[in-house]
Amino acid sequence: MHDLIIIGAGPAGITASVYAARKRLNTLVISPDIGGQAAWSGDIENYTGYQFISGPELAAKFEEHMRKFDIQLKENEFVVDLNKSGEIITVKTNKGEYQAKAVIVASGKRTKELSIPGEKEYKNKGLSYCATCDGPLFFDKSVAVIGGGNSALDAAAQLVRIAKEIYIINISSALTGDEIIQESMRNNNKVKIYNDTRVLAVLGGKMVTGIKILRQNKEELLPVEGVFVEIGLLPNTDFAGILEKNESNEIIVNANNETSVEGIFAAGDVTNVPEKQIIIAAGEGSKACLGVFHYLSRHKFNS
Repeated sequence: MHDLIIIGAGPAGITASVYAARKRLNTLVISPDIGGQAAWSGDIENYTGYQFISGPELAAKFEEHMRKFDIQLKENEFVVDLNKSGEIITVKTNKGEYQAKAVIVASGKRTKELSIPGEKEYKNKGLSYCATCDGPLFFDKSVAVIGGGNSALDAAAQLVRIAKEIYIINISSALTGDEIIQESMRNNNKVKIYNDTRVLAVLGGKMVTGIKILRQNKEELLPVEGVFVEIGLLPNTDFAGILEKNESNEIIVNANNETSVEGIFAAGDVTNVPEKQIIIAAGEGSKACLGVFHYLSRHKFNS
């Protein structure tokens, strides 16, 4: 029986685990990976204390901090169900079941897929969901970035240092990312922006050789050797059927990070907190753990 189980080891989950360790809570962290979306991010210039740091470097700092404490960690394990019976919460994973008096859901988000022909066939064969991870493989090649928000623009900004040319394929009539990055992309002669354009299929042989697009109501073949899908994120809440969610499938929390079920808290991008930022997720993780500490201190459990 654990005092606390934390689901996820991104910025929110790791921060919560550090606070839990300092509060001497018997804590278990369950996560398929360490670092979450922070590990996929490019250059970070707005995390307090670091004028500049890369996403993987910051994720490594988070992990180093967590491992300084005696925190139980189940890595490469993902949660499939969450339930509460009486006072006890049961977390079921692909490898076992664990019980706790309180839970923090900090499972973050995952990338959306295009759901078009060729996407699954060419995943890791020229098609990627992470420019930070795979961008260096496309040195001096033509690539397409699918999307028009901050994720897509951040990917394009990383790729301009590597690729020969970058096509930003945006289904909307205009880009929606931060204006300063938009301006940078518009002024870069390596970048071509196609608004009002839909990707119909990913094409290739052994590797990606191009994409079929619908542009100005005409089908075109765009020869590229790399495709980076950056069309947004989905919250990892499939296992959390007992919790109340909003229309975006995000877990609804109050100012104390409490969910609709007593004893279950949530933090970070998986929740309805409006801004999805690393620093906000970390702060929400600390709040959630402090909420857990107060809950456990004031709640009388049957022995």
